[in-house]
Amino acid sequence: MIALFENDRKILLALEKFGGKQSVKGIVSSTGLDIAAVTRSSLLLSERGLVEVKEVKRSIARLTSEGESYVQNGLPERRLLGDLIRAGGRVRAIDVPSITSIQASMVPIALGWLRKKNWVRVRKEGSDSILEVEQLQPAEGPDEELIRLLGKEGSVYVEELGTLANFLDVLTKRNLAVVEEETERHLILTDLGRRALSSGIVSEEGISSLTHDLLATGSWRKAKLRRYDIQASVAPTWPGKKQPYLRFLDDLKQRLIGLGFKEMRGPLVELAFYNCDALYMPQDHPAREIHDVYYVKEPAIGEIELPDILDRVRRTHENGWRTGSRGWRYSYSLSEAKRLLLRSHATAVSARMLLSKDLEIPGKYYSVARCFRPDVLDRTHLTEFNQVEGIILGEGLGLQDLLGVLATFAVEIAGATKLRFVPDYFPFTEPSIELNAYKEGYGWVEFGGSGIFRPELTKPLGIDVPVLAWGLGADRLYMMKAKIDDIRTLFTQDLDYLRREELI
Repeated sequence: MIALFENDRKILLALEKFGGKQSVKGIVSSTGLDIAAVTRSSLLLSERGLVEVKEVKRSIARLTSEGESYVQNGLPERRLLGDLIRAGGRVRAIDVPSITSIQASMVPIALGWLRKKNWVRVRKEGSDSILEVEQLQPAEGPDEELIRLLGKEGSVYVEELGTLANFLDVLTKRNLAVVEEETERHLILTDLGRRALSSGIVSEEGISSLTHDLLATGSWRKAKLRRYDIQASVAPTWPGKKQPYLRFLDDLKQRLIGLGFKEMRGPLVELAFYNCDALYMPQDHPAREIHDVYYVKEPAIGEIELPDILDRVRRTHENGWRTGSRGWRYSYSLSEAKRLLLRSHATAVSARMLLSKDLEIPGKYYSVARCFRPDVLDRTHLTEFNQVEGIILGEGLGLQDLLGVLATFAVEIAGATKLRFVPDYFPFTEPSIELNAYKEGYGWVEFGGSGIFRPELTKPLGIDVPVLAWGLGADRLYMMKAKIDDIRTLFTQDLDYLRREELI
């Protein structure tokens, strides 16, 4: 005969009913006890050798809300292919949004996957990009089959997917599916536990909490108190805290301010003049095409209120003006300069700062700016992202000063252990440097570009001193610091992840 507390007795009897083995969830369902009570009792029973606790980890795949929306409607590239076929199979890229039923924000993504799957090809005809359908009825791909299966089953253990498990990575990178680790705890009756059940179990009296009546009457002195196990698992408590990535950005700003930088700001909807022209980017540059910039549909143009500056920039583009350059040798278009777009890089903020009446020389300025580009969504790219932009201007500045600033960012902000400076090209800097950084256990990452602003940029804006400039991916800085391999995690609404993410 063995004496057990009531909850312990219930669990042993439930295990006997299930043949000696059952999950914690199954015990909770069978006994009506809450999971915390079952967890505490299982630890006590384990200590007495009556049960064995085993943990089993399994990977479960399920669709995200976006993935679920494609179960019935199909992937956006499949739907866009149908729209292209109905439009004759040959469509200008600029006309695609007007002939398709999918959301405008999904068009660049769908186009990217159409090309990747070789369902269409892109031809250049003059200044136009032409899409031509290559496959009229492509067979269902493994990614589509997997979406259909997960949509039907709700969630599936990865080991049960067979060869389709190889294509889970494609769906997770597109944020159409997630794979989660599930830890199941199973309770198993030991031989000692079976003998205890055979010999009989009696309930042991005892209390686990002090009530008002016990304290008021003093009867707690005679009551038998249940042993308190400080190592027993309890329900986690999650204190409130700032979103991890926002906390990193705030810390980044404070560090820059501590280094003597002042903040500069600019609008999200920008004129092509500041985003491109003032940076000495020619108006026929590939980075200004619809595949690389979000142009505003309505209103399509804005006004440039600096006629003298506009004239200098125009003349610099056409013939070099007084910069010592020959310029780009084309006829500058005022209507192109007035086009409105979503800021595609933070250097547009620097252009505005160099024209500001508040500019100080010498001076140091920074901006943490939201930027937008129509990229294909994957683990390293989003259609909107943060850049940390900085400029330092003053007499006597050179490349060595720039490399020192970049090293500070990579080592002190991202925790990099190795650096690599790679020659690069940008229309607005010379020399141009790309910063690559390495961290043990994470690998090499390209952070962004930098350089010294060219005279063709600074002189038309009225600046006659060297200007060091850099634009680094703030998202990637944090990813390296936190050892995150999927950029979408930075903006996740997964409460479980947000609660468990450590303060760094």
